[in-house]
Amino acid sequence: MFNISEIRELIKLLDSTNITELEVENDGSKLSIKKNKIVEERVDSAIIHNVYQPVKPLDMPVASVETPAATAAVTAAPATTPEKKSNLLEIKSPMVGTFYSSPSPDAAAYVKVGDKVSDKDTVCIVEAMKLMNEIEAECRGTIVEVCVENGQLVEYGQTLFKVSAE
Repeated sequence: MFNISEIRELIKLLDSTNITELEVENDGSKLSIKKNKIVEERVDSAIIHNVYQPVKPLDMPVASVETPAATAAVTAAPATTPEKKSNLLEIKSPMVGTFYSSPSPDAAAYVKVGDKVSDKDTVCIVEAMKLMNEIEAECRGTIVEVCVENGQLVEYGQTLFKVSAE
């Protein structure tokens, strides 16, 4: 069985490499982690059958193939929309689980729109595999939007809160 800190370390390790998929077995438990990232790979023809390569039309010019720089330009485009401010930060879920805005059903929410937070403030709980994981703000600012509902399932990397940075 994997504990949450081992899973977090594996996710960090995967994010720091060009590997897009990781599968680990430990004492009969099996964990599979996949990245949703376009990665440019150069592979020797001897091992090409082991690597997934996207199919490209033969008449496509080489200049139009997406490179990491082109991908970055594409993902940067939404940041220029009028509704998104340059000082707006996002607090994202570090794992898949269930979002809880308060420590118990009858308690007040950790934070609400308009509250100021610092980097060590707990903003919510994400329950994963029966473990309650307190999520810290990791930034300083004012909560401007709560992006998920209490009790909602959240994905890894999903935006939970938007914060106006100080």
